[in-house]
Amino acid sequence: MSNTLIIGMAGAGGDGIVSAGESLITAAALEGYHAFMTKSFGSQIRGGESSCRLRLSAQEVLTPNGILDVAVAFNWEDFMKFGAELPVGPHTVVIYDSNTGVQPDKLPLEGVSPAVVFSVPIEEIAKQTAETDMAKNIVVLGLLAGWFGVGRQTVPKSIFKKFSRKGPKVVEGNQRAFNAGVEYALAHPLKAGCKQLKAPEVVGPVKLLTDGNDMCAAAAIFAGCSFFGGYPITPSSEIMQFLDRELWKYGGAVLQAEDEIAGVGAALGASFAGKKSMTATSGPGMSLKTEILGLASIAELPLVCVNVQRGGPSTGVPTKSEQSDLFQAVFSAHGDVLRPVLAPISVADTFGMTVEAFNLAEHYQTPVILLSDQELAMRKETISPPDTSALQVLERRRPTETELTRYARFKFTESGISPISHPGMLGGNYLGSGIEHNESGRPTASGEMHARMNDKRFRKFAPLKNRRDLFLLEGDQDAPIGLVSWGSVAGVAMEALRQVRSEGLHVKLLVPKLLFPVPEEIYRDFFASVQRGLFIEQSHQGQLFRLVQMYVPLPAGVKALVKSGSSPINPSEVVERLREMVTSMQGTRQQQAEPALE
Repeated sequence: MSNTLIIGMAGAGGDGIVSAGESLITAAALEGYHAFMTKSFGSQIRGGESSCRLRLSAQEVLTPNGILDVAVAFNWEDFMKFGAELPVGPHTVVIYDSNTGVQPDKLPLEGVSPAVVFSVPIEEIAKQTAETDMAKNIVVLGLLAGWFGVGRQTVPKSIFKKFSRKGPKVVEGNQRAFNAGVEYALAHPLKAGCKQLKAPEVVGPVKLLTDGNDMCAAAAIFAGCSFFGGYPITPSSEIMQFLDRELWKYGGAVLQAEDEIAGVGAALGASFAGKKSMTATSGPGMSLKTEILGLASIAELPLVCVNVQRGGPSTGVPTKSEQSDLFQAVFSAHGDVLRPVLAPISVADTFGMTVEAFNLAEHYQTPVILLSDQELAMRKETISPPDTSALQVLERRRPTETELTRYARFKFTESGISPISHPGMLGGNYLGSGIEHNESGRPTASGEMHARMNDKRFRKFAPLKNRRDLFLLEGDQDAPIGLVSWGSVAGVAMEALRQVRSEGLHVKLLVPKLLFPVPEEIYRDFFASVQRGLFIEQSHQGQLFRLVQMYVPLPAGVKALVKSGSSPINPSEVVERLREMVTSMQGTRQQQAEPALE
């Protein structure tokens, strides 16, 4: 019996792949398992291929990645399009529809011989039991329940809940399809040695099954957001959809604008009016929002901008995850601009980091970029409900009555933060424009004033670089090998770290949630003992690696382990690289210890 089971399914857009995955992860959550589910699609507007992968575990897991234990192919053409996203190995159980005409010994899996191959008449069973091939996904759920035990009691309940509105005939047909799948599996048992999933030892408190986009939107409401302006774009659209459904209940408003520029412009206008505001987009939309973000910086107005990253450049790979917008978040501004960039590392962490983004925006009177990505945004996880009592919500600094008598909106202060008014506040009128200004907001072309204002806008962020609570540190403090990773890939690094430490390797890991401004001292402290290391990132260039190099001298032995989107980094790859580093270091020490020959 194993603590974890990884299942991957793929087929055509209408095969109900994602629906089956959601039914299975819901069943697993109800049975007390920890669970991840990621979704992946082709880039077509309609049709095309779709897939999902689930990792179910009796213990906490940190990443959905790894070689599949179970691969389900509704058809091979679509399954093969996902390549490294659905990797099949020698221990994998392969299940596919026999109507594909492919013989079990002729699978299109180059260089791999799976442990077991089941050619099942999935479509035929669906038609016989439910009188429609649309029940193929339900038959597959029955097969998985029969062979691996997951959902045997809970899936039938979800079938009733899901299809009850369509009438008893549909419910009964799908129940028959599920039962037929279970019966087929029991009549064709797995051979000895195939992976089986352990049952959870203790079913703890009820878990929340949710995704990153919903957590982001819920956190925005908790943080006091009362206006959202945006435009739908994959894979961020669900943030706007959630807020459109819920924000009005808390006195807020959502504007679906005519384009990305109008969306962020409306959000900034709401901030000027004194409201906590937010926009959300992906890479192409960020490009369009750049000018308004510059206005927010010079006008010192709070604004949260969420970028749910996807593959780029341009339209790129809109349905796949990537971490290639970091340079855009940091540098896509004309003039001297500094704006905080944050990144959550899990679905659960998205809640807290969204609240943190609002707090930084309000406190420092600045736009804040929150870098999520497609995997975090759209993957479902079982999580503990957020502990909101542990979170603080900050408000912008308002002017006092004394400060309003001769109000200077951009007053030079020791901290660099000035009191901010809003329209309707008696004595609080000021010009908030995109042109350089003096303390009262009047336009100026003075080089001296421009330099002082630049200094003010940068100086106010100095305390942020000392926020060690925005960094996770795991492992041996004086370890000679160091890992750095961020965003959704951080779970991969954490899982790899825990494995190699269990083997006795001395390794440590730094996970930054604050990506910019770069906190030089924190990185210097981390790398003080490091001889070799890796930055682990889902991008072609290794953008955090290059960004940190601009500010901190890194040891010569620190390299980047990077991959473009659609090619997931697995913990096993990191573990292998770490073992190679240890072997290399041991060889170097041995050579240094050997006496020189005369």
